[in-house]
Amino acid sequence: MTTVKFSRCLLNLTSRTHILSTTRFLHYVQGQSPEPKVREYFYFIDHQGQLFLDDSKMKNFTSCFKEKAFLGFFFSRLKMNETERFREDFPYLSPCGRERNFVRCDDKPIVFTKILPSRQADGSSLLSYGGAGELLTVRFEPEKICMLPSSGRVYHPASPVLGGVGLIKSSLAIEFSRDFEFENGETNPPTHFKWKGVRLNLTNELLSLMGESQ
Repeated sequence: MTTVKFSRCLLNLTSRTHILSTTRFLHYVQGQSPEPKVREYFYFIDHQGQLFLDDSKMKNFTSCFKEKAFLGFFFSRLKMNETERFREDFPYLSPCGRERNFVRCDDKPIVFTKILPSRQADGSSLLSYGGAGELLTVRFEPEKICMLPSSGRVYHPASPVLGGVGLIKSSLAIEFSRDFEFENGETNPPTHFKWKGVRLNLTNELLSLMGESQ
């Protein structure tokens, strides 16, 4: 274990009681201990990729977590919630030792926020996610980005551990959308994308992963 341990004890957060109104009432207390030496915490990821305590009353840039080392640690451990606890309301989990960090999100748990230059000889770019800068990246595959006309949101492949699809932050998606072409009409996903002066055929392979048809 590294010396950088991001437990709730180290962050010294005040425990809260929260009720989430969904199809049923969900009751939890931040830092609750359902069994000896186990602590549970609850988080929310918005569509901009910002991470919050789930019960934060104000969810904006001032209240989100910003420390890149913590974000890298948190998101690198993120996976599907396969426990029997809170699975319906918090489908993701970022375990840390005996801590269970339950996570829900506005859209996808992985949100790509920036394009970074790659050190690869082919000049490929990287997509950074989770607000962690160079600590969390995937290789950018421009031919695989996909826009849903119904929402205008743009997606890119992500870890199969988390469903294989990540959301692209809206400001970055707007930049991309300027170079989309819609040969099948604007009520259908774009068919082509111009990246670094090259016109690419979009695979739109993510549609099936999201339950959409081409």
